[in-house]
Amino acid sequence: QVQLVESGGGLVQAGGSLRLSCAASGRTFSLRAMGWFRQAPGKERELVAAITWPGGYAYYRDSVKGRFTISRNNAENTVSLQMSSLKPEDTGVYYCAADRTSGGSWPPVSSEFNSWGQGTQVTVSS
Repeated sequence: QVQLVESGGGLVQAGGSLRLSCAASGRTFSLRAMGWFRQAPGKERELVAAITWPGGYAYYRDSVKGRFTISRNNAENTVSLQMSSLKPEDTGVYYCAADRTSGGSWPPVSSEFNSWGQGTQVTVSS
């Protein structure tokens, strides 16, 4: 198992920035990728960005390309999501997730993520 602890999030005005961080512990040697999901009220959870582990190849959903940056620190077992030019539609609960599924797809689908953080609220006001 991999345990995940998130930090960051909060309330920001449209156009502002926030940084989310996630610390992984446990069986991190078996990681294939890490990802950030978000879930807005009344909507399904969606993958926002993912990064291979330890390679660092990144995926972004179209709506965040050019605004969000995912990064990882292999030595510290952390993954971060830098969010800029935030929009009200970026509002939601953001979850860090760990993928230890061998031979999975790219980008990974939700079912391939084996461990999840507790979630952190991001609210962007207009």
